Amino acid sequence: MIFSILSFVIFIRKVDGAGTIQTPATKLAAFIVLVIFFIFIVLIQLGLLLFVKRN
Repeated sequence: MIFSILSFVIFIRKVDGAGTIQTPATKLAAFIVLVIFFIFIVLIQLGLLLFVKRN
């Protein structure tokens, strides 16, 4: 749910927080960073799940 909302915000906004105009390339870069962040979070959760299930 959070991922969907943040993706929608990235692709809708015309200017980011620093005041720079968002081009399709910068929107794609921001989306890729978001995807990498969420993949990192999922990997940590899976690692913790495996660790907890083992004990």
